[in-house]
Amino acid sequence: MATAATAPFIPTFDKATSEAARAGAASYLASRLKPSAPADASFTIPTIDIAPSFSSSIEDRKTVAAQIRAACITSGFFTITNHGIPAEVCDDILNQAKRFFHDLPHEKKEAIHMKQSTLHRGYEPSEYTSAVGEAETKEGFNWGYETRLDSTGGDGKYVEVDGTTYPEGANLWPSEADLPGFFEGVKSYYSQVLGLARHMFRLFALSLGLEENHFDEMMTHPGGIARLMHYPGAKDPKPLDPNEKADENLGLGAHSDYECFTLLLPSSTPGLEVLSPTGHWIPINKVPGGLIVNIADFFMRWTNDIYKSTVHRVVNRTTDARYSVPFFFSINYDQKVETLPSCISESNPSKYSPIKAGEYILERLNATTKDGAGSYGNSNLDA
Repeated sequence: MATAATAPFIPTFDKATSEAARAGAASYLASRLKPSAPADASFTIPTIDIAPSFSSSIEDRKTVAAQIRAACITSGFFTITNHGIPAEVCDDILNQAKRFFHDLPHEKKEAIHMKQSTLHRGYEPSEYTSAVGEAETKEGFNWGYETRLDSTGGDGKYVEVDGTTYPEGANLWPSEADLPGFFEGVKSYYSQVLGLARHMFRLFALSLGLEENHFDEMMTHPGGIARLMHYPGAKDPKPLDPNEKADENLGLGAHSDYECFTLLLPSSTPGLEVLSPTGHWIPINKVPGGLIVNIADFFMRWTNDIYKSTVHRVVNRTTDARYSVPFFFSINYDQKVETLPSCISESNPSKYSPIKAGEYILERLNATTKDGAGSYGNSNLDA
């Protein structure tokens, strides 16, 4: 029952019929927003202390991996603490978000607007309409992997989601003159959250009964998309009704993420809500020093639907602004994968054909942008 309830909407990918894909998404989400039963008190978002995962003891690492597995097969969401990113680095990137949205002049933001990018990079202004027709109040700044942001140096190349190879990423940055220190602040956080994402993939490998290094060679020039997000405070804040549909305070409409998993750094202002198997909205509050982790659609597919990608949204329920920094992590976009062998059995044969990571993610992005061509618009790139 839980498997069916938490399965994400997976559209049929036909770029010529993106309108139909969006209509399908709207219909799917509308059906999920009608509670099917009383709220399930057992649906919880666990907090996992991953400090033992940095131990030299494989048994310590396996203990953490077992906790991660339990979360991934149920809610698909969990919070990690003692993850190794210093508090001052986390505080600084949230401060950089505030600087970008409030200190950078409007014309400077427009100069790096997402409509200038075919790869969903740059500035996204507030009050765009989501792919399923909901009015959203948010603004964001989006960037992806560059070798200069990778403390390991990667493998010296970067293959974008569209298959194009770049010596660096295809990002749009504000100039140092316009926002002094911004790039260095972004670089500091990005390099550390990228390292943590690679570490998490080793724990995911253990959690799936694979060798710890199973994914290592697939992360040499990975898809690592980060965003700075700003959700203005609500003009007329309303308390959570688990049965409600969103209203004018919607920051980000109901969606599931596309990549392998997301690492989310939120500010102290609440707003993130997860859809339970019974169709009720469950709020996730910030744990001091914690990062929120959620499984995304590509990893759910890769694990043959054993790990769950769960629908979530952001609704502003206070007059305070909310800021967050989601990091959407994927393996190398040119990596072709098939269902993981540990996730196949006689009772659960493989459901999916082999596919390249970038091909899957680009088709998902293009199916949910406004124009269906991937030039700009809402996608999963928020939290």
